[in-house]
Amino acid sequence: MKMFLISDTNDTAIGMRMAGIEGVVVHDRAAALEALETAAANTDYAVIFVTGALLRLCRAEITERKLASVIPLIVGIPDRSGDSHISDNIGRYIKEAIGVQL
Repeated sequence: MKMFLISDTNDTAIGMRMAGIEGVVVHDRAAALEALETAAANTDYAVIFVTGALLRLCRAEITERKLASVIPLIVGIPDRSGDSHISDNIGRYIKEAIGVQL
């Protein structure tokens, strides 16, 4: 199972890369949606992390994709803007999707 990150900041991408998670840095809605489509089409990725700012920017498309399929699991992660409530749900999402308690 591989994980992938779609981030709007280099800091987040570097931190995740240090944890072994590859990803891309994008700065606009079109690039974020393109990265999401590319990552979702790659069957190696079971989890796609999206930073909070990009999640807000592409909320409708991400919600639609979440409702359409279970894999890959798309998880919003907190960013510098302070979306800490998202981090409370990451463990629950992963447990529901793949049955692993973190």
